[in-house]
Amino acid sequence: MDHVATTNVPTEKASSYLQQLCKHFAHKVETRFTPEEGSIAFDFGRAELIARDGVLIISAKASDQASLERLQRVLSSHLERFAFRETLTMNWGD
Repeated sequence: MDHVATTNVPTEKASSYLQQLCKHFAHKVETRFTPEEGSIAFDFGRAELIARDGVLIISAKASDQASLERLQRVLSSHLERFAFRETLTMNWGD
């Protein structure tokens, strides 16, 4: 997996969103998670999540740029849906 992007999402609900994302995808793909760390293994890439005080750190890894962009879209759209009560900032970087 050569292509990687990371975003730090400021939120006081980092642990809640981490668990919600992992639980949501668990019925489709392999996931593992604790309140502080999680991973989601899609067939087109992998996400690693870390919850810290005031921030959710998401790293997306994929074998090619198109898959990486797809992974970023999937993660961002689901997180935005779960966090409809607040406006989250997701700036993906290398």
